[in-house]
Amino acid sequence: MLMPSIFGESLLDDFFDRFAGTAGNSVGQRTTGWNVMRTDVKENDAGYELHIDLPGFQKENVKAELKDGYLTICARSGQDTEQKDEEGTYIRRERYCGTCSRSFYVGREVTQEDIRAKFEDGILKISVPKKVPVPAAEEQRYIPIEG
Repeated sequence: MLMPSIFGESLLDDFFDRFAGTAGNSVGQRTTGWNVMRTDVKENDAGYELHIDLPGFQKENVKAELKDGYLTICARSGQDTEQKDEEGTYIRRERYCGTCSRSFYVGREVTQEDIRAKFEDGILKISVPKKVPVPAAEEQRYIPIEG
């Protein structure tokens, strides 16, 4: 018995995507967004390891930004496809340009210098250390007692 999946990864997704027009584009990639920036997050003693799948992206088109405790990864891609017949007239010309981004809350204690990132074989690997918020020293406030 097949059970519905809240993550959209059931066996029938590809079948129904064909009818919805989201099964894929000319290079065989799905256009629904489910496969964009799939991320594995692994916790260890020192912090967290993020492995973000970015197949087909170039390192220079991937940016990571830390702002207000959020680590945001943004990737940009562009593709030009051109086919001509023997006479040089266009049979088909297509252009694609797109961006995708994803944010992770890492805490306000983490600084840009703490985070390490490496892009290799279409996978962005990011190390984020665990930082425990240091509570501000509580100031003792006495209430004057009149007598």
